[in-house]
Amino acid sequence: MAETGLVPVFYHADPETCKGVLEACYRGGIRVFEFTNRGDYAHEIFGELNRYAAARFPEMILGAGTVLDAGTAALYIQLGASFIVQPVLKEDVATVCHRRKIAWVPAAATLTEISRAEELGAEIVKVFPGNVVGPGFVSAVKGPSPWSSLMVTGGVEPEEESLRSWFAAGVTCVGIGSQLFPKDLLARGDFDGLAQKIGAVTALIDRIRKKA
Repeated sequence: MAETGLVPVFYHADPETCKGVLEACYRGGIRVFEFTNRGDYAHEIFGELNRYAAARFPEMILGAGTVLDAGTAALYIQLGASFIVQPVLKEDVATVCHRRKIAWVPAAATLTEISRAEELGAEIVKVFPGNVVGPGFVSAVKGPSPWSSLMVTGGVEPEEESLRSWFAAGVTCVGIGSQLFPKDLLARGDFDGLAQKIGAVTALIDRIRKKA
């Protein structure tokens, strides 16, 4: 997450679409991918996608997001998830992840929550929802807690102004969902175009971070 600076956040009910998106992300320079646990039988799609990644893209690290409880975390870990991302902070999920040496990324929207997550062993904490707290929140947190590694999700746009504001504030990486995957490209199955778009965003993040 820290190396790439960008975590794609994606779900689709069609496994073949997921595979196309995963390959586009890989071709675009991404090596970490968050599959969101949202639709019916999402875990089955994740299992198929993870096996596909292991065979085709061994450098790609897959994790599961929108995990709300320990049982769901254990299910995704059994299917090969390398990290678990939450929209909340649940201590029982931390226990399940740490037992298997799986990275746990809980969400927080206050400094107290961030501190508690770190006390429970989170190496990186998800700031959510980003569009509510804003880059100023991250800057304020990094004052008394400069050691905190933060990933912001929600409200991050794959454009220079938005990305520059978040990285200048001090985030370690950003998570981007639907805005990274235009519906028209997905509808056409234009994964070449998607790979080009993602590659442009990763190159932009590289430039921004080098100037920071």
